[in-house]
Amino acid sequence: MTMTTSTAPATNRGMPLPGTRALRTFEAAARHRNFTRAADELGLTPAAVSYQIKEIEDQLGLALFTRNSRSIQLTPAGAVLFDATADALDTLHRATGRARRLARSAAQLRVSLSARFATNWLLPRLPKFRAANPGLELSFDITDELRDFEADDIDIAIRFGAGSYEGAHADRLFDTLIVPVCSPRLIENGPPLNKPRDLLRHNLTLCFVDWKTDTMTWPDWRMWMAAAGVDDEDIDDSRFVGFADSSFVVQAVLESGAVGLADLDLIAGDLAQGRLVRLFDVGVRMAPPYAYYLVYPQESSEDTRVVAFREWMLGEMKDRGVGRTEGSAA
Repeated sequence: MTMTTSTAPATNRGMPLPGTRALRTFEAAARHRNFTRAADELGLTPAAVSYQIKEIEDQLGLALFTRNSRSIQLTPAGAVLFDATADALDTLHRATGRARRLARSAAQLRVSLSARFATNWLLPRLPKFRAANPGLELSFDITDELRDFEADDIDIAIRFGAGSYEGAHADRLFDTLIVPVCSPRLIENGPPLNKPRDLLRHNLTLCFVDWKTDTMTWPDWRMWMAAAGVDDEDIDDSRFVGFADSSFVVQAVLESGAVGLADLDLIAGDLAQGRLVRLFDVGVRMAPPYAYYLVYPQESSEDTRVVAFREWMLGEMKDRGVGRTEGSAA
């Protein structure tokens, strides 16, 4: 009988390496060059981050950072380990995403979208989708962050943006129309609001989404007042309160009697149920090419699950009479 043996390549396994949690802490601290910001990202205290870094340095016998009273900097050894750690964590993240994709049902489609879009647009329409696609199961990744399809195990996403996503196809769904809304209680018990200028004559808090990029500003009250024909010199900025997300604007309108600027398509359910009331017929559209897009990897364009969801979404747009354009992201 012949026996065959295989010998693995020799490696230096004598020195223990830090665990994944410790490496994530090091990577965040090295990327931010700041223990406090790393702690905020990881949900730890700065002291805990400092302690874990010290443990790694003691375990490896290396100084990874130089520290002074104002800042931290990577040592040459720390820079080498940072590059390797970032690559290793990214590789592990992507492998985990692929493993999860293999483990889940072939009939499941994983959709990434914002909480506001999910609650106010998609979920009310799910019965129609299920009736049209009984063999397809949807699961959701609720976030405003831009996801990596492979690493985060995402099949398709609904995103607001300029429609340019590397390696992905983007179908334009609908534009954004920003309109003023209030609660029914304000209409019943508050001051008369017969014309746009009345918003400035009464002691009302005016809420909006305070969001800007290099090429776009989310419509604010000054932009809306200009569209409504209100003179710029009559506007008092102290009445304006900005929020990072439209859900906070709607919450302020419902709970505190404020007037807010909101995305008309994403408050359609609130308007239909009488929870919100639209004020005036003036709206401000987002500057092109910013809109809501359906985004998916180019290599998934023939995936039957992606095709089914895409056709259903675009059918919903057509039924609503929404114009759209299609294009491939760069």
